[in-house]
Amino acid sequence: MSMHRLRQILEDYRLGDIDQQTALDLLAKFPYEDLEFARIDHHRGLRRGFPEVIFGETKAAAQIVDIMRAMQTWQSDILITRVDAAKGDEIIAALPEATYHPLARVLVWTHRDPQHGAGPVRDGIIQVICAGSSDIAVAEEAAITAEIMGNRVERFYDVGVAGLHRLLGIWDRLQSGSVYVVVAGMEGALPSVVAGLVARPVIAVPTSVGYGASFSGLAALLGMLTSCSPGIAVVNIDNGFGAGYMASLINKCGEEHPGDHRGCKSGGGGRGET
Repeated sequence: MSMHRLRQILEDYRLGDIDQQTALDLLAKFPYEDLEFARIDHHRGLRRGFPEVIFGETKAAAQIVDIMRAMQTWQSDILITRVDAAKGDEIIAALPEATYHPLARVLVWTHRDPQHGAGPVRDGIIQVICAGSSDIAVAEEAAITAEIMGNRVERFYDVGVAGLHRLLGIWDRLQSGSVYVVVAGMEGALPSVVAGLVARPVIAVPTSVGYGASFSGLAALLGMLTSCSPGIAVVNIDNGFGAGYMASLINKCGEEHPGDHRGCKSGGGGRGET
């Protein structure tokens, strides 16, 4: 449920557009709705500013459709992560107004604009940067998450440390970011380099891309955790969603409290404030 939807129900009742029983029936599902196989936390949007996100990998397409329909009643923006192509096709067949992003394996629905997410509503810019083309799927999961949460996103892909001139070539553009999601596999060096070039928070995302000794992303994870560059936070391996969500919270923080979080805002200077 969104704050807008809750106000709408109360206003409809006040104006006499719905009767008391209809209002009570709507609010009876508040704060959660029991579907037997899932208890949907409709209160999440009021508490956290964004509705509950569905992890789709281990759910059947029919279960996801049922959850989405329940959430649509409350005009909630919907994000489903880790949806493979076959499952995505099943869901789209049932709910054609949703949009599936095959590279990121995410599916979105919003009552505002189903083709382009919620649209930009914040001043700050989240920049999503990845080391190699093999990291783009995780980077896209982060980028789409940030976009549906109401942020402007800029993407810079394939700028890893093996060709450092590629990253230095976009140095000027990097200075306009409010927060950075930096995605890398192999040895995971890119977030350290980016954090040394910018003044604002960096969220590092290790990926499972790499050869044998990368241990499916563990080497990148440990490298990012032991970075000598300050201002880096690290999420789990391949967790683009978690990085995009955290970046959105940081961007929102900078927008709501510009006096206290100047470093979270674009154009905030080079003092390294966070």
